[in-house]
Amino acid sequence: MNKMDYDRALYYTHRSEWDNLLILMVRTKDQFLSKRIEQFLHAYNFETDYTVLEKKLYNLLRYIDHANETVEHDPLAIPMYSLP
Repeated sequence: MNKMDYDRALYYTHRSEWDNLLILMVRTKDQFLSKRIEQFLHAYNFETDYTVLEKKLYNLLRYIDHANETVEHDPLAIPMYSLP
């Protein structure tokens, strides 16, 4: 599992960057994340019932949150950003 994938999924969802979210869906190695993204994007594009869309969005966000909590944190990893 790659923590970067979850961060990107959260960022793209927050910014409504659906094209980038679709690309992430194809490139990620996490099949659960890929399936959640697929279900959300399908509901976003084709669903007329907003409660279903909301449910798919919350399922995606809940999975991202769960995956971020369970991924191993490597203390020796190079930080993505650093404060001066």
